[in-house]
Amino acid sequence: MLINPHSRIGKDSDIAEGVALLREAGTEVLIHYLDDSTTAEELIENNHKDIQLVIIGGGDGTINSALPALYRHKLRFAILPMGTANDLARSLEISPDIDDAFRIIYENNYRKINLGIVNGRYFFNVAHIGLGVEVTKELTPDLKKKWGVFSYLKAIFSAFHNQKKFFVSIKSNGNNYRLRSIQLAVGSGRYYGGGNIIAEESEIDDGLLHLYSLYPQGFWQMLASAPLLRFGKHKQIRRTFTLASQDMEIVTAPTLEIHADGEHISHTPALFTVIPQALEVVCAAPPH
Repeated sequence: MLINPHSRIGKDSDIAEGVALLREAGTEVLIHYLDDSTTAEELIENNHKDIQLVIIGGGDGTINSALPALYRHKLRFAILPMGTANDLARSLEISPDIDDAFRIIYENNYRKINLGIVNGRYFFNVAHIGLGVEVTKELTPDLKKKWGVFSYLKAIFSAFHNQKKFFVSIKSNGNNYRLRSIQLAVGSGRYYGGGNIIAEESEIDDGLLHLYSLYPQGFWQMLASAPLLRFGKHKQIRRTFTLASQDMEIVTAPTLEIHADGEHISHTPALFTVIPQALEVVCAAPPH
């Protein structure tokens, strides 16, 4: 079990009851608190021969940091949602209540999920270019602790006033697309940014990448589209481009940063691909 004490509620969460539940079921639980001296990837790498399940207590960024080792050793993992957005947990219908999350781990239902790759780096929710990157920069640890999931609304408002237009070229499925944009997102999962949906039809195990790009527009135009953007209804918005594919090559002018799962991971030009059913992750039981 890897706990990030710097995640939004990582330091304050009481895990004793949940750990006791697992130990009473005969599970040996080893607990590590992450700090500057070691990373989640290193801990998994050093212990992978002796473990069957990695439980990660933190936000989406903490989970992202563990992805290389999880995929390399094909380890099943579970989530204690202790971050701000907890979008992967949301995709898996895992309750934000820590005791409920432990019960889901105890029940041990799982599903296989997509794993996105951009320029050799893994991600599981959404990668951003443009406005979404500025939103990530506005999301300081203090802002997230103070505002919780509403910090994303405040960050979007601040970031929009600093956003810049850019040109983008997309190659996919044998087609070339050239457009102007203020925000481009590529999703391997379903949710991002505290519950926004990348595409109405997207699923975390559908084996596809889903892209949308917003053409340059004013703040009030974007605000009017916000409900449709929130629920992934991008195809109903006139000033939006959408695409679904297993691979995409993206070039921008100028060169821009790429952030995914709340972290800076690369820059353009970028090659996006997806590995279908790449990882096993514990999830809520399907409804009967």
